[in-house]
Amino acid sequence: MGAISLRGINKRFGATHVIKDVNIEIEQGEFCVFVGPSGCGKSTLLRLIAGLEDITSGELRIGDRVVNHLQPKERAVAMVFQSYAIFPHMTVRENIAFGLTIRRESRAEIDRKVSEAARMLRMEDLLDRRPSQLSGGQRQRVAIGRAVVRDPSVFLFDEPLSNLDAALRMSTRQEIAALHAQLKTTMIYVTHDQVEAMTLADKIVVLKEGRVMQIGAPMDLYHNPANLFVAGFLGAPSMNFLPVTVEAQGARTVTVTGDMLGRTEVPHRGRSFAPGQPATLGIRPQYLRPDDSGALRGTVRVSERLGTETVVDVALAQGTRLMAALAEDVILTPGAPVAFGFDGYKAHVFAETP
Repeated sequence: MGAISLRGINKRFGATHVIKDVNIEIEQGEFCVFVGPSGCGKSTLLRLIAGLEDITSGELRIGDRVVNHLQPKERAVAMVFQSYAIFPHMTVRENIAFGLTIRRESRAEIDRKVSEAARMLRMEDLLDRRPSQLSGGQRQRVAIGRAVVRDPSVFLFDEPLSNLDAALRMSTRQEIAALHAQLKTTMIYVTHDQVEAMTLADKIVVLKEGRVMQIGAPMDLYHNPANLFVAGFLGAPSMNFLPVTVEAQGARTVTVTGDMLGRTEVPHRGRSFAPGQPATLGIRPQYLRPDDSGALRGTVRVSERLGTETVVDVALAQGTRLMAALAEDVILTPGAPVAFGFDGYKAHVFAETP
């Protein structure tokens, strides 16, 4: 069984506390992504699950077994690293079969598993090549194939696409998604790229400085971020944040005001606010619209025309920067005045201040 339970997991390296009381439940067959900035502890957490690092305190279960003190080979997991970690002197076939050969499986069984993995990963024609004859994406597929033939309960991916260019990242990401759909095996995937997290995951775990900030389905986290960090990390371009003051809270909304906008009603989303309390208004760039009477006024700093949308970097009159993502190809000249409006019911208000 590939269900995973992390309960009160802590990891210290000497006096440095890197993983802090982490609690996560991952269901059998789920695709879970650990995401966060560099240094947040996501790779360390993955290595704790793999057994490559010792847990300082807490309980780790894979299936119905507590595995804290089991060796990596006893945990029924297979790991794919950022570096491909394939042998340059071996063919693709030999690299994929390496673990099976070490386990002394029969030649017929090795050939069957290698052929099946090659078919799934669309590399039947690469089996007799050596790594030096492969592209980066093909080498990563070899590393994935070597994990697939082990038939693990859990696949662990540690930033497997970070060495690939943009086009290869997209195609390899799609292959990993297709592999999960076919195998229906539990997968845990570490990345700092929020696009990979949003497109691959059934469940996202957002980490910051060794702590879990929020856990949930991708669109739940996108539409209902628990705090400023999650709101700013998920979504591209990042959410805009404006300082505001709370006027009043109603049954479903909170009314805020600010130097850059008039009275605005925003859903409080279960949060409690007091009159006069400083707060932060969050607006996604995609929800801003050009409006000559809009309260958010400034001048264009940079305009990026991407074909299907135009991303505009705006300096507001008070000096605050604002990003707008317009779903059309428009020409906006740097230095030109612009004004934007937005639907308050698509905005967020947070008790935190940056």
